[in-house]
This record gives sequence, structure tokens and C-alpha cells, in this order.
Amino acid sequence: MQTVRPKKGLGQHFLRDLKIAQAIADTVDARAGIPVLEIGPGMGVLTQYLIPKDRNLKVVELDSESVVYLKEHYPTLNIIEGDFLKLNLKELFNGKEFVLTGNYPYNISSQIFFKMLDNMDIIPCCTGMVQREVAQRICSGPGSKAYGILSVLIQAWYNTEYLFTVDENVFDPPPKVKSAVIRLTRNEREDLGCNPALFKRIVKASFGWRRKMLRNSLKQVIDKECPLPDCIYLDKRPEQLSVEDFIELTNLIESSCSR
Repeated sequence: MQTVRPKKGLGQHFLRDLKIAQAIADTVDARAGIPVLEIGPGMGVLTQYLIPKDRNLKVVELDSESVVYLKEHYPTLNIIEGDFLKLNLKELFNGKEFVLTGNYPYNISSQIFFKMLDNMDIIPCCTGMVQREVAQRICSGPGSKAYGILSVLIQAWYNTEYLFTVDENVFDPPPKVKSAVIRLTRNEREDLGCNPALFKRIVKASFGWRRKMLRNSLKQVIDKECPLPDCIYLDKRPEQLSVEDFIELTNLIESSCSR
């Protein structure tokens, strides 16, 4: 039986456990009826459980060997051969909302979530498997060592769920880390309540120097002629601030700079 050779350069670790594949596929049921886009289907271990759900399903695969395999074994499957990070997602389903899912390539998982944020208006739900460390960063709250840039930027717009951990021995080849399945669902927020570009800059700068007090780390990105506001947040470290705190801090800084 023909198989696909996992390629380290593409971050491929093929899932072999069918029960886990079924469980991941079922996470898309949180948003019934709308289309589904799967990233990196490989040999279709997850795809085979998405197809019976009778959704408008498309898969995007960069590996040409995997594309040949999928075309042979799933001849009716709508396959996009290319790089997910380069796709115009608004063209995929004519601007309609869709669920994003997959056993995400480990080497681009963070980039996938940043692209999701850039298209949050058409991605109300995102599910799938990533490295456990990435899952913990996404789902952790203030005060945790895992809480960081991904935590704040994603939790500003999505409710996060750490669903379950997956051991290394169910993959070919086994990764050196454990994995985890997560689900992100758009929250009720329609407006961030602050300058989104400045918010992003502040969050990234804060955690870029996470051992420093914010007063010191934010000096790296705020105009030298702009006085930092007098507020309690600046005497804290970034992991002590919630999403709402970062929003308030962004407004205080913008107000101080506009005086």
C-alpha cells in the first residue's frame, strides 16, 4: 500500500491513532453547517472523518507527494495544492465563514494562528492539534509561565479550550514533544476598545522583555518624546496583566501620547 514519507522540513508528523483522529474531527461540530478548511491533511487520517459530516470541505496541502496520495484515495475531495500562509482566505468560500482545523504542521503553528486573527471575521471557530507547549500558551491565563503574546492576542477575540493531550507514540515519526487538541471560538467582542495596532505593539514589546517591569520594556517601542502615563500597570510584569488590562493600558498610552 502506497504511503507518504514524512518530511522534517514541512514539520510533518502523521497521526496513526484513528480514535484521536475521530475526536479531532468531531471538534468542528461546535459550529455546525458552515464550511470546513483542513490544513495539512497528509494521508487523510483526519479528512476521512470530516468527509461524512457532509460539510463543504476543502483541504490545503503543500506536500506534492501527499496531494498525489489524496487524489488517488479521495478522488472527490476538493484539494488546494499550496501554502496556507499565502492563501487569500476570503476567496476560499466566497467570503463566507468557515471552521479551520487540522493536525497543524509544528513548524508554522504560531503563524497559522496569527493568520487566523487577521481573518477572524470569517473564522468563528478554529480547532486542531498543535504542540502541547503552543496549546498551553494559547489557553493559559494571567499569572502562568505559559501566558504570553499568543495568549493575549488570541484571547482578546476567542474563547479558548484545551481539550486533551496527545502522546508522542501515536505519530509517525514520533515528535520530541507531546501534542494537544484545542478549540477556539469567537467571543462576543466586536470592537477591541482601543487602537488595535498599538495594542499589538504593546503586547509584543511587553512579553519580549517579560522579566522587566512594563515601564522599562515599553520604552523600547514608545516614542521617546511621548511620556508614559502614571498608572499601576507600568510597575508590573506582563504576565500579571489580563487582556482587559492591556486594552486599558493601550488607551492610557495613546491618550498620554496625544496630549
